[in-house]
Amino acid sequence: MREALAIITSAGVEKLSLREVARRLGVSHQSPYRHFESRDHVLAEIVRRAFVDFAAALRGAPITDNPGADALQMGFTYVRFALTQPLQYRLMFGGSLPDPMVHSEMMRGARDAFNVLRDALRRVAAARGRMADPKVLDQEALFAWSSLHGAVSLLASDAMGTLDLDPGEQDAFIGHALKRIGTALGITPPHTHESS
Repeated sequence: MREALAIITSAGVEKLSLREVARRLGVSHQSPYRHFESRDHVLAEIVRRAFVDFAAALRGAPITDNPGADALQMGFTYVRFALTQPLQYRLMFGGSLPDPMVHSEMMRGARDAFNVLRDALRRVAAARGRMADPKVLDQEALFAWSSLHGAVSLLASDAMGTLDLDPGEQDAFIGHALKRIGTALGITPPHTHESS
């Protein structure tokens, strides 16, 4: 697994092959097949582990008696994970995943991460004395996730560095984006916030 990740890091996911893993490890080209059926099985396991780490990071955000503040903090945690674990984030959301129907375990972490977000939004609704409609809750969770994904994608792009922005504007952008997402979801942000 470590060697497969090293290949992906240095040469890209398209260069990953069991033959190359074996060559780098100095073993016969058939040796990796004792552990993994195919290249896609290796990649699916790497992605599965990335999603597990992602869900654990989201779940690790503090839980207080202020569900709105907790949801905002989870947003900062999402962004922090994406920016500090760019390879994992890119593998999870880069679009070159092995077939989820064949590798169903791979997506368990994605569902787990989405459920963490659902739970946070349920807590917000409960704090307002409302029972969250499951369909509306899913739409709000998808809105929050896609908005954060867009913000992270912009931060990671070369385009952000070419904009004529004042110093510190990029850092302030995440806090502003999270507050706007919170406003759209009816979450009152706390008076202070952590920077990403």
